[in-house]
Amino acid sequence: MRAQLPMLLAALAASTCAHAAQTLQLQGTLTGKDHQHYLELPFAVPDGTGRVDVTLQHHGSDERTVVDLGLLDAQGFRGWSGGSRRTISVSRYDASGGYLPGAIPAGQWKVLLGVPNIRARVQTPYNVSVTLWSQDEVQAGRDRKPLVLRDETAWYRGDLHMHSTHSDGSCSSQQGNKVACPLFLSLQAAVRQGLDFVAVTEHNTISHLDELARHQPWFDRLLLIPGMEVTTFQGHANVFGVNGPLPFRLGDTLPNWNPLLREVNNSGALLSINHPALPSGEDCMGCGWTPAKPVDMAAVGAVEVVNARQADGPRSGVGFWEQQLQQGRRMTAIGGSDSHNPGAADGPSPIGLPATLVHATALSREAILAAIRQGRVVVDVDNVAASGLELWLQGDAGTRAEMGQQLDLPAGQWATLHTQLDYPRRLKIEFVVDGRRHPTTVEVDANGSQRASLRWRSDGQRHWLRVDARDADGSLRMLGNPVYVNWPQ
Repeated sequence: MRAQLPMLLAALAASTCAHAAQTLQLQGTLTGKDHQHYLELPFAVPDGTGRVDVTLQHHGSDERTVVDLGLLDAQGFRGWSGGSRRTISVSRYDASGGYLPGAIPAGQWKVLLGVPNIRARVQTPYNVSVTLWSQDEVQAGRDRKPLVLRDETAWYRGDLHMHSTHSDGSCSSQQGNKVACPLFLSLQAAVRQGLDFVAVTEHNTISHLDELARHQPWFDRLLLIPGMEVTTFQGHANVFGVNGPLPFRLGDTLPNWNPLLREVNNSGALLSINHPALPSGEDCMGCGWTPAKPVDMAAVGAVEVVNARQADGPRSGVGFWEQQLQQGRRMTAIGGSDSHNPGAADGPSPIGLPATLVHATALSREAILAAIRQGRVVVDVDNVAASGLELWLQGDAGTRAEMGQQLDLPAGQWATLHTQLDYPRRLKIEFVVDGRRHPTTVEVDANGSQRASLRWRSDGQRHWLRVDARDADGSLRMLGNPVYVNWPQ
C-alpha cells in the first residue's frame, strides 16, 4: 500500500465572500512505504483564479524525512523545486523559481510530493495548504504580502522611470554588440548609484513582474516597484505599483484617459504624467501630453517635471506642473531618468539622474507611493550623495506645515517660509509663490546647511509656496514640492 490518501478538508479557511481567497488543507501521513516514491495530491481550481499559493509543512526532519515539492496544473507540468522551498506561488504574471508563470486553467491540479528519504518505521504527518486567489484580487494586489525593507521614517532616494530588455532598453554585449539589456544590469547600476528604490516602467507591458519578484530577495536593500509606462499616441504616463496589465490603446479600446485613471486609483496604484513638454512627432510619437478629449486632471497623482537631464528650458515639465497648481490641481512633482541603458558595469550610469527623494514612513511600496501622493518629494537633478532640501511654513500664530502639507491662514495673518538645503557647494535659493520667483539671502549654519527664509502675509485665498536651489548660472539643481495654504480638502 502507498501512503494513505490525503484528506481534502475543503475548508474555506478564509472568508466565504465571493472575492476572498480560499484556502484548502491537504493532509496525510507518510510512512516507510513512501520511500523514493511520488504522491499526487489533487485539488480543484475554479474559473477566474489568478494565483495559486502552496505551502508544505511536516516535522520529520529530525528523523531524516525529506519531502520534495512540485506542482501540476490542469494541463500538465507547472514546476518543481525539490527540497529547496516549502512555499511556492504561481500566477499569470509571476512564479516562484522553478515554476512557470502563465494562465491559471480551471480544473484538477495536483501538488506533487517526492520522498527521497523516509525511514522504514517512521510516520511523518504532513499538511499542504493551498490558497486560491481570484484574478480580481491579483489585479488589486491583495494576494501580495507587503514588503518592508526598512521600517523607519527617512528620506529615501530613487529613480521612478527606467527601461530594460522587457521593452526598449539596450546596452553593449560582451563583444560590444548592441543588444536588449538585461534588467539585472539596471538594478545593479541603481545600487552603485546609491539608490534605495527604483520603479521599472516598461512600455505597455508587465512581462518584467516575474523577474522583479525573483530579483527582490537578492536586492534586499533596493526596493523594486513594478511599474508600466502607458505609452499612447496622446501622451505617456507612468503607473507605479501595477499588479497586472492595463489598457493603453487610447482612441481604440480606451475611449479616453479617464477610465484608466479610475482603474489605477481604485487599485492603489499611482499615475504620473511623463515628460509633458516634449514635442510629439516622428522623432517621438506621443511623447508630449496631447490628450484629444478632456482628462480629469484631479485624478492625476504626479507629474514628471525632470526627465533625464531636462531640468530647465522648453522641454522641462516644471512649467506644465505649475500651470496645474495654478488651476487648483494638487499634483506632486517627481523626476525620472528614463534610462534605456544602465551604462558599463565599471563606468557612469544615467540611472538616478535625476533622483527623486521621498520622505516616507518606511522603505516599502505602500509607504513610498503614499508619500508621493502627499507631496513629500524633492527632485535632485544630479543625485548628489547626502543632498537634502526641507521646506516648512511657520505661522506667527504657532501653526506649521511642511512640504506637501496644508496650512489654513486667515487673511492678514503673517507667516515665515523656511528652507534648509544640504549640498556640497553653495547654491542660490529662490522661493516660488504661486509661480512667482523670490530670490533670497542664503546663510550657512554651523553644520554647513544652507538656510533661507521669506516673510509672507496671507490674503485668505488659496496659495502654494515652494523652493528651488540653483547654481550660479541659474541651472536647476534641487526642486521642492509646495506647502499649500487655504487649499480645499
